[in-house]
Amino acid sequence: MLFAAIALTLLSLNEGGVDFKIEGETRQIDPGKSLFLDLTLKTPKELAASLPDLRNRLRGFSLADSDEEEPSQSKLDGSITRIAHWRLVPEPCAKEYKIAPFAVAGHVAKALYFEPPAHEDAPAGAMELDPRKDMPPFSWRLAGRVALALGGVLALAFALWAAVRQLARRVREHRMSPVERAWAELSRLLGKGLPGRGRYKDFYVELTQLVRRYIQRQHGLKAPHLTTEEFFAAARASASFPKEALDELAAFMQSADMVKFAGVQATPEMADEATSSARGYIAKDDEAVRRGIPRQDAKKGGEA
Repeated sequence: MLFAAIALTLLSLNEGGVDFKIEGETRQIDPGKSLFLDLTLKTPKELAASLPDLRNRLRGFSLADSDEEEPSQSKLDGSITRIAHWRLVPEPCAKEYKIAPFAVAGHVAKALYFEPPAHEDAPAGAMELDPRKDMPPFSWRLAGRVALALGGVLALAFALWAAVRQLARRVREHRMSPVERAWAELSRLLGKGLPGRGRYKDFYVELTQLVRRYIQRQHGLKAPHLTTEEFFAAARASASFPKEALDELAAFMQSADMVKFAGVQATPEMADEATSSARGYIAKDDEAVRRGIPRQDAKKGGEA
């Protein structure tokens, strides 16, 4: 850290073997310039003391930088000398500029007053068309706070964008036909890549729930809340399920139950086969519905 040349003793205290002083290059404040101070404390070797912390004693200033040197010991009398360098930034239009009274090594130092900025006469001539504004001094603390606030705003904006996007997707899918919604859910499930991460059971659970939700939307049968046996009993009692599609669905559900409940270890090939089976059943069932199965039959199937 670079500091300006120090040439003026601004405050001095010498009591009980304690020698303390504050030096600076000037006593008059310039709002456009930093004020550099050197704090020097010399104490006897038997006295444990440290440089005073004056940050809460500053009036009209803010501490920008500080640097304390390693203590040095005199070879003659063993006294300890501690030196710190401070850079203070004057606050514009402060009522006063001073360091309030403070304690140092068991003694009280009086207040240190600085002269206010010199009065400047109003400029003569025409007003500038584009006057430059005085910018506050750069501060890493201020920059950090601005960056933190900006990061918070961006995180909030991203969260809102994600929530709106998810809500829009749900509204869009809610307006789809049962088969269109099933294809959208299947595409989203495959995008998770569960089999590739070894999560076969999770994949089969989500795949069977996807098929059950399609059946509920297409035929009115509350398939997600029934066991496999209860579901097939209700499906066979309903005229809305074509036999060829129901047979394919039974094969799919039974193979899925083997992975979910019987502990069968699935493989990528089995996951691909299950996906093809689910896709084939949904396509065949939707084709049968479009060929003209009455909707009132679907309602009877939901009540079975």
